[in-house]
Amino acid sequence: MKNLNSVHLNGLRALEAVGRLGSLQAAADELGVSVGAVSQQVIKTEAQLGQAIFERTARGMIATEAGRPVLAALDEGFARLSAAVSLAQRKDDTILTISVAPVFAARWLVWRLDRFAERHPEIKLRLDATTNLVNPALGDVDIGIRVGAGKWPDVKAELLLEQEVFPVCSPEIAAQLREPADILALPAVVDGRAMFTWDVWMREAGLSGAAPATRHVFNDASLCLDAAIAGQGVMLAWQTLAAFALAEGQLAAPFGIRAKTGFGHYFVTAEGTREPKKVRDFKAWIREEMAGTLTLFR
Repeated sequence: MKNLNSVHLNGLRALEAVGRLGSLQAAADELGVSVGAVSQQVIKTEAQLGQAIFERTARGMIATEAGRPVLAALDEGFARLSAAVSLAQRKDDTILTISVAPVFAARWLVWRLDRFAERHPEIKLRLDATTNLVNPALGDVDIGIRVGAGKWPDVKAELLLEQEVFPVCSPEIAAQLREPADILALPAVVDGRAMFTWDVWMREAGLSGAAPATRHVFNDASLCLDAAIAGQGVMLAWQTLAAFALAEGQLAAPFGIRAKTGFGHYFVTAEGTREPKKVRDFKAWIREEMAGTLTLFR
């Protein structure tokens, strides 16, 4: 293979792309460079090979008689290289790596995972609990679940659940409430990192401009929920955060008024790639579980 030392790989890629696609412009688009750069690579590589691979005509770049077998071999060679890269990058189909925010993992996902294992015993789960958005195309994460507007760059975002917020408090406190305005007399436990404020729910309840007085501010929604369970005040929660505590009777959601925030829970996957079966299975299971969660709020 010493003869490869005399020819640049990028030049061979340019030859193969032009031969396969039939034009400098199409090759430039695929390779992500300018038409001029592709043209120069072709000229330089033809000089290194010692013969013309293309004939320049009004119809475009046409392979010469000597160039046709060269292009055929390059096409086969780069197809093998592509297959080798795919083989190296292929992930273990028996392991599903999920990236989720810690609060979603702790308050909604983890205690349901046995049900996924029962349905799909062939799949082992690996949970990556982080607040950072992870691009599945650039690492070993297969799928993420994030709350936001769903407009993150370079990933595919698919809506799972529109976020709705509502007050939650201990059942003892809830028993004292008669109408939405009664909440204004309660101390509020506030999530300092929330993407919304009490105004969202107050407008829906007909109390625009009002808000309960803040007692505690935490930088973690899970801590806020624990404070509400402990009877320290009222919190503005959402479906996946409060579902378990509501089902267990640790919290109550008075009045049944919910307000959309404009955000949602989204599946985050690699853009422009076909999803493996393990990802499709997980998404289908999550949707079923989410439908069960929503019955608590009907």
